[in-house]
Amino acid sequence: MEELYSGKAKTLYRIEPGKLLMRFRDDVTAFDGKRKEVAGGKGVLSAKTSAKLFELLEEAGIPTHYICYRGGPDMIVKEAKVIPIEVIVRNYAYGSLLKRMPLLKPLQKFTRPIIELHFKSDELHDPLILPQDVIEAGLLTEDELREVERLALEVNNVLRNFFESKGYRLIDFKIEVGRVDGKLVVVDELSGDTMRILDSEGRHLDKEVFRKGGSVQELLEAYKRLAEIVGEPRRVCEQ
Repeated sequence: MEELYSGKAKTLYRIEPGKLLMRFRDDVTAFDGKRKEVAGGKGVLSAKTSAKLFELLEEAGIPTHYICYRGGPDMIVKEAKVIPIEVIVRNYAYGSLLKRMPLLKPLQKFTRPIIELHFKSDELHDPLILPQDVIEAGLLTEDELREVERLALEVNNVLRNFFESKGYRLIDFKIEVGRVDGKLVVVDELSGDTMRILDSEGRHLDKEVFRKGGSVQELLEAYKRLAEIVGEPRRVCEQ
């Protein structure tokens, strides 16, 4: 296999034209990589969770790059031309938003979801950007930007309804978008690394456990709970 990219917690390999293997590693990082450890088994948990949540999106008619779950830490996806933007959807006030807008109360529920756009750059720490910045930089057309925002809200509806039906709150999450055959689709992952989820007692089922100084074992317990709630992926690759 040809290695195409290795990020903070995933490695991408091309297995054939237009088809990639996404391998979730056991690495866990926080604060732009300043804290980094290895959590044995995290890759498998993240891959299963991500695969199952992509299946939920696909069932709701939302286009994604997901093809199938290969087993272990591996997922097969369509090769996409990824747009260097992170789309964050917030249902409650939390994290960096509270620092930027201190008039908000922690965990204040919004009357409607807030959508943020961030330019993907480790060097610049993924800065918040304006919709017009995206258009003027030629990353998306106005119509494409509206489509990205529509996709983000649809993803939010599916994920929020799913977790609320289980008794959990989806605080916020991040998605990325890419083009497959000229069509905008949701890419990357949907796991404890990319969303914040709280149970009824205010405990996290996501990487916030690690960000707040929790141990690797505590992180793994949170990810195990998340994987159990989400369930097993059904679209398993034929070997």
